[in-house]
Amino acid sequence: MVIQDEAFHGSDLEKIAAIYNIRQEDIIPFASNVNPLGISPMAKQALIDNIDAIKTYPDRDYVALRTSISKYCNIQPDKIVLGNGTSELISRTLKAIQPANTMIMGPTYSEYERAANAVGSKVTTYMLRNSDDFELDVELFLENLSSEMDLLIICNPNNPTGKAITKEDMSQIVEKCASLDIIVLVDETYVEFVKDIDAISSVSLVKRYNNLIVLRGISKFFASPGLRLGYAITDNAAFLESANNNKIPWNINSLATVASVMFEDEHYINLTKSLIQTERNLVYSALASRKTIKVFKPDANFILIKLLKENQTSEQVFASCIQKGFMIRDCSDYEGLGNRYIRFCFMKPEQNDDLVNTLLEIV
Repeated sequence: MVIQDEAFHGSDLEKIAAIYNIRQEDIIPFASNVNPLGISPMAKQALIDNIDAIKTYPDRDYVALRTSISKYCNIQPDKIVLGNGTSELISRTLKAIQPANTMIMGPTYSEYERAANAVGSKVTTYMLRNSDDFELDVELFLENLSSEMDLLIICNPNNPTGKAITKEDMSQIVEKCASLDIIVLVDETYVEFVKDIDAISSVSLVKRYNNLIVLRGISKFFASPGLRLGYAITDNAAFLESANNNKIPWNINSLATVASVMFEDEHYINLTKSLIQTERNLVYSALASRKTIKVFKPDANFILIKLLKENQTSEQVFASCIQKGFMIRDCSDYEGLGNRYIRFCFMKPEQNDDLVNTLLEIV
């Protein structure tokens, strides 16, 4: 059995296939956190019908694309900043704000810290705890905010814990930050998977707080990471001016505009939400009673598990699963977790059943 020293990203299928001598097409990507239904049928047909769009430059101002996102999020088009995926937007946001001091709520996605380091920002991590099931104590958190901070970054729902902060609690956080002149960046990459998006999403708060920037993308829920489309929603005039003045022309490809009909595909959207909610409940119920693991009840489309069996590590469990074609996420490279945590997303029912049965044999 091969045991790797590194933890793989969900997109590292080619590398993993070579190391473990497995055909890439035989790997089920439980680490990718991508919608198992694939791309929207409406978007797929639009791409097929309009493939010639790549022969011309896209509209420099992306009016049609902004309008689609505006209707989908119920926000004015001029409050939307487009990016080549959320990763680019994270970097552009940090460059625009130039924060001297950044607080990141962890454990979480490492790209936030990397982007902060790139602009010379001093990073402080507010680490949520296993003992609290990685749930946020809002009152305690508010006490840790100070005017010395310039930027607060929160992933909601959070990767890798799968936990969500309610809009009501987020409103308290953003309001306190406004009083301290702190900008809040909320990454909502996974928010469309939650049971009740209106209770979680901060998009509507943008209309009340100009110190709030909300990020979203189409890689996960709409299963389109290759289109590289992300968007920021904000009423922060300084950020909007910077984003508009310093944007790279035609940074979004023509096909992303063509595929924007995905935002209107209500059947696909509802089917995805129903599938994920059902599988989330079933997988959690199947694993929660096992005494050799601690299962953190998820709000997103993935689940975090702590291994409790003595001497069993995340690397070992990853290796055992990949040999059977199941690529889960070894979370040992997440700050604050260590080598006892694994994460996997919810795929199709029969695939989830096979992985759960495999895990129950291992743990």
